[in-house]
Amino acid sequence: MSKVVTKEIDLHGRKLVLETGKLAQAADAAVLARWGETVVLCTVATQPLKEDRGYFPLSVEYVEKYYAGGRITAQKFIKRETRPSDAAVLAGRAIDRSIRPLFPKDFRNEVQIVISVLSYDGVNDPTTLGFVGSAAALAISSVPFAGPVNLVRVGHKEGKYTFDPEISELESFDLALLVASTAEKVVMIEAEGKETPDEVVLEGIKKAHKESQKMIAFISEFAKEAGKEKQTYTTVAEAVDEKLLKEVKEEARTRIEAALFDTAHPWHEATGDMIKSELAAKYAETLDAQMVSSIFDKVAKEIMNDSILNKGKRVDGRAMDEVRPISIETGILPRTHGSAVFQRGGTQVLSIATLGPLSLSQTLEGMTGESTKRYMHHYNMGINPFSTGEAKKIGSPNRRDIGHGALAEKAILGVLPSTEEFPYAIRVVSEVLAANASTSMASACASTLALLNAGVPLKNPVAGIAMGLLSNEEKFQVITDMQATEDFYGEMDFKVTGTVKGITAIQMDTKLQGLTFAIIEEALKQGKHAREFILEKMHEAEPKAGEISKYAPKIEITHIKPEEIGMLIGPGGKNINGIIARTGAQIDIEDDGTVMVSSTDDEAIAKALGEVEGMFKTFEVGEVMEGTVVRLAPFGAFVEIAPGKDGLVHVSQMAPGHVENPEDIVSEGQKVKVRVTNVDQQGKIGLSMLFGEDMKPESEGKPSRGGFGGRREFGGDRDRGGRRPFGNRSGGFDRGDRGGRGGFGGGRRGR
Repeated sequence: MSKVVTKEIDLHGRKLVLETGKLAQAADAAVLARWGETVVLCTVATQPLKEDRGYFPLSVEYVEKYYAGGRITAQKFIKRETRPSDAAVLAGRAIDRSIRPLFPKDFRNEVQIVISVLSYDGVNDPTTLGFVGSAAALAISSVPFAGPVNLVRVGHKEGKYTFDPEISELESFDLALLVASTAEKVVMIEAEGKETPDEVVLEGIKKAHKESQKMIAFISEFAKEAGKEKQTYTTVAEAVDEKLLKEVKEEARTRIEAALFDTAHPWHEATGDMIKSELAAKYAETLDAQMVSSIFDKVAKEIMNDSILNKGKRVDGRAMDEVRPISIETGILPRTHGSAVFQRGGTQVLSIATLGPLSLSQTLEGMTGESTKRYMHHYNMGINPFSTGEAKKIGSPNRRDIGHGALAEKAILGVLPSTEEFPYAIRVVSEVLAANASTSMASACASTLALLNAGVPLKNPVAGIAMGLLSNEEKFQVITDMQATEDFYGEMDFKVTGTVKGITAIQMDTKLQGLTFAIIEEALKQGKHAREFILEKMHEAEPKAGEISKYAPKIEITHIKPEEIGMLIGPGGKNINGIIARTGAQIDIEDDGTVMVSSTDDEAIAKALGEVEGMFKTFEVGEVMEGTVVRLAPFGAFVEIAPGKDGLVHVSQMAPGHVENPEDIVSEGQKVKVRVTNVDQQGKIGLSMLFGEDMKPESEGKPSRGGFGGRREFGGDRDRGGRRPFGNRSGGFDRGDRGGRGGFGGGRRGR
């Protein structure tokens, strides 16, 4: 049994505990982290690399367990966890991007970090805890690592910053930040804002870095007591003969410079791979592929640094803050609801917007329970290999596709109209058709244009841009709108989206062991200037939201009382499904009584809306209308004057003379003109078929007779088949079909 080491700290009034030595003892390092009643197991495993992969073989897996939240999946046939949810992928990516730059460049052993969420209390964020546990596990592991590092979640609202808030608070903030820091610098940033001013974001980043120092010191103390001896490794300079190293560097330099500045054939990732393969084949007897790859990357970075920092020259000759040429075309697909192509330099993205009723919102299921997602953005590049000029096997969307899609989604969320203003579910797909860096930012721009083209009234258009960085010990240079070569051999990828008013999203990662505040401030400054420039170009192409496409569903809204929802639905959905079948329209109901009727056919909407409103119409004495005879009784005829509402025409009100049998005057299914003569306190309605001189005022107030056949004889809260009126739960009525937002005619509702 290993020595058990436990340390605890108060983190914002909630106890956080790190423990090692008890669980997962076969791992190189394992830390059980507790924060309140949220518990996460973080493990580190490492092994020598069998063959070079062209990159540091680090994998971070964030694993959600349904049992952590006390849940069994709602799926009928699959009850065990399968592929990770998008939320789990994004959590793993955030941790990966925060720790990857802190490993030595020449360390090539495979490293795997697995974060398993074992218990979730709904209060304390498992992603933050998973990061802390992972940072602590790396600190005590044998893997060389330039930590400790810590992650802080920051919320901002009404001028106040909140650190590591409880889960329930997250939705209320105008700005949500994730900032990973070392003792000196910032390693990773993620942000989602509602057009937040740049200076508010910068101040939040600075405060997050300061807030991290307490936890960094705590992890350092934990490592002193529980840490292992770190592995040693050999650098390429130490492993390769000096003369041979110089020769390979010179040949690599010649090949790289020719390819970097070849304007006829833009640099792609495949370009570097091809040169590496050729060098590896030439020097196969003396160097392995891993050494050649390392030499190549160092030389490429030296060339890029020299060109930018010393010569002031970018690969394509642009100024440091210059955006590549932009071209835009909207509405290019005739049958889609909205579409746009956005091209910036060699990056081209086609975005398509599709509108639907709110019942088509995505239902998300996971460890934390179920939720719905009204706006969905899907990014496709992995399944478009032609975008980089390659021929590859097409598979499902990869982690990068999920991450870039989520970033472009966050970029737009803060400017979407509310469901009250625009009661639609919205899906945007961004197809990357050509990739020369910053495809996610092009997706944000193309998505904005496609949404406007679809008629979505955004609060403000959103543009995105990516900044790169080249630096040495003496100076740095931030470059605007970096292209592929500057991305591959630069030191920072700082993506920022926003409107004329402020920032909506940020995703920053770096290849350095962190960035200074001066670099971050300059990146924000250049990013603001660039997005304002791009927004002007976008305004010229699509200045405002257009008309909704004739192929998109139209939606009309009416309101009923919440206690009337059951009557609208009917037993087993009978009433509402009847309206849908008769009209062809889709009907969605909110728990507050909001009823949304949608269809591509305006007439279908009008008919369905009329039936819904008619069901709850209040009738006044003297109103005249046409109704349908639905049942005959010895004392009169029941006439349906609105969906679900009947009135009784007494035999004395059927004809001017004496009527012995109602069958002599009317038959079931017959359309008759009627007049309201009485509405009692229970809502029962008396009708007459007499008008003008034929009217019999003396008999219009006759008492009603009892009902027959299980149908209540007058309107109001009745339904067919003898069901008790709504509100009496002991009757045949069942509201089990309802639960949150849902649609009828398009699938059952579910909790």
